Amino acid sequence: MSDRNFTVIENEWITLKDGTRLAARIWMPEGTEQNPVPAVLEYLPYRKRDGTCARDESTYPVFAAAGIAGVRVDIRGCGESEGVIDGEYTPRELSDGCEIIEWIAAQPWSNGKVGMMGISWGGFNCLQVAALKPPALKAVISIASTVDRYNDDIHYKNGCHLSAQLSWAATMLAYQSRSPDPELVGERWKEMWLERLENEPFFLEEWLEHQRRDDFWRHGSISEDFDGFPIPALVIAGWADGYRNTPIKAIEGLGGKAKALIGPWVHKYPHFAWPKPRADFHSEAIRWWNRWLRSEKNDAEKLPQMRAYILDGPKPALRRNEDPGRWIAKDAWNAPEMRTLTISSDGSLATGSSGKGVGDIYIRSPLDTGTAAGEYFTLKPDAEMAGDQRMDDAGSLTFETRPLLVAEDYLGEPLLALDVSCSAATANLIARLVDIHPDGTATRVSFGVVNLAHRDGNARPQPMQKNHKTRVTLKLDACGYRFRSGHRIRLSLSTSYWPMILPPPTDSGLTIDTETLSLSLPLLGEHREIVVPQPADPNPLPSYIEHSPAKTRRSVERDMTKGVTHYRIHEDTGLVEHPGTGNATQDIRDETWSIAPGDPHSMTGVSTWTCIAKRGEQSLKTVSTSRLDCTGTEWITSAKVEAFEGETKIFEKAFEKRVRRDFM
Repeated sequence: MSDRNFTVIENEWITLKDGTRLAARIWMPEGTEQNPVPAVLEYLPYRKRDGTCARDESTYPVFAAAGIAGVRVDIRGCGESEGVIDGEYTPRELSDGCEIIEWIAAQPWSNGKVGMMGISWGGFNCLQVAALKPPALKAVISIASTVDRYNDDIHYKNGCHLSAQLSWAATMLAYQSRSPDPELVGERWKEMWLERLENEPFFLEEWLEHQRRDDFWRHGSISEDFDGFPIPALVIAGWADGYRNTPIKAIEGLGGKAKALIGPWVHKYPHFAWPKPRADFHSEAIRWWNRWLRSEKNDAEKLPQMRAYILDGPKPALRRNEDPGRWIAKDAWNAPEMRTLTISSDGSLATGSSGKGVGDIYIRSPLDTGTAAGEYFTLKPDAEMAGDQRMDDAGSLTFETRPLLVAEDYLGEPLLALDVSCSAATANLIARLVDIHPDGTATRVSFGVVNLAHRDGNARPQPMQKNHKTRVTLKLDACGYRFRSGHRIRLSLSTSYWPMILPPPTDSGLTIDTETLSLSLPLLGEHREIVVPQPADPNPLPSYIEHSPAKTRRSVERDMTKGVTHYRIHEDTGLVEHPGTGNATQDIRDETWSIAPGDPHSMTGVSTWTCIAKRGEQSLKTVSTSRLDCTGTEWITSAKVEAFEGETKIFEKAFEKRVRRDFM
């Protein structure tokens, strides 16, 4: 790995064919006039100037020192880029991405080969842009992403509505409402800001118009055509994140074109993620880029197809700083051998395929079951991660093994099969795989959910035949886990998982036929233990000037007199100033979900964001509030955005829409 000097181009304009200028920040190695270099693009709506600057400054200087240019571009209508965003992963966004790659490859400092990477949005769109086959794009690194936009993102999960859909729409409304930096765009900054405020969409309205897996979700889902995906992809995820399925789906679909790396992490880059151990992402990425962007013979193509961290019985905690476990490798990934558990006549889970069961059992969970679920995608290793499952298990139907005599290791996607019946057209079924420690502590290992109308697919849901036993198979999320000797394996079944999963229109409960139930667990199988190097720097993120500290609170309030449960979230980034730009920003999120445990139509979610930017005497602020309510037949959405220059309100806009609930 070389150690070249480099310069930072704070803002470079990339002019698209329609005349729109996109803003880029570029880390440029020296000496490109004589020796052109490859480039890596990261293309996001999260504001290079103040949103992702810390993580950008942790990575792109390292790339540049290794002779790789870093190009960080704000999507149209974001940060300092002109125009207005038109949605999430839209054809225009992806087309703009292809134009950016063409622009990079044509620069005199470029060797004509481009890589693309990112986490979350950037992990998504690097796969989606690659599927469009821009000639200069030669490889991608996709972190915390998806190959199936319908089932493995923040919108829907097997037909169930995720509360993250409102949370993320509220987040994007707040992000998109912020002003460009006047220091970079000059006198047009206010005109650009007002254009965004007037024309930005409220994403939730469009997402709720597509409650089935239709063409809207098939667009951008590379699982629709794995064979057509053209280039090598390093796909990375963490077990503590909602996007844990993607690496396995990618290597199963893309075969030798993909390599998987799964650690214990939340939704963060591996070199500064929690829980530890971390991974030396910089060395990993530079090896990948050197192989595919400058044809270095470093055997990156011979990496094991699967590298995974096998968790070794971690306990829930107020903060999980480091999880016990070990790294393993599988040079080739094959469908794992499954160990099948069934219900024995005493009601326990036992190995075998001919369990006698204990007959039919009716379950109707309180609608506030699920408050220990954590977030769908986690940004911190605290209460955002799943907590002790005993409280949620109290509202669930549970079956468990006897204490294990020897440790059992698993890697892959568990599968539940059973016959169920209900008196309504549909219901939600939630299954959780739980590790019961000798002291009773319950760690969630994996979970799966299904809207029973989607039991045979998400494109054409079919109502349940009332009170008729119906076969259901449910794939749980991928996991890599050791159940220790003396621990017990628990299967928890519930009809609610709130607030992560929003309730269906009716709350009829389910009857479970225990004689037909089987739980198949994917055995780890043949593997070898490996070392995944950790980063040399334990604190790789730069330090900025803190004017006020960050704060976070999460709480559950059960109002025993009114019969309502409230789940409250407060996140405050604190006021933080970038020492190089003098720009100080602060984002405050207040979000509350409420439900009466016996009334599915009582569900409400309200998310308010306050975003502040200050430099010198200038102070800019936006306040946006997003809300979701429901009836038995409709989703009711509303939002409001206010913008302030100093103490003066300069803009206000409201959104309101009612959307038919398409639960069939």
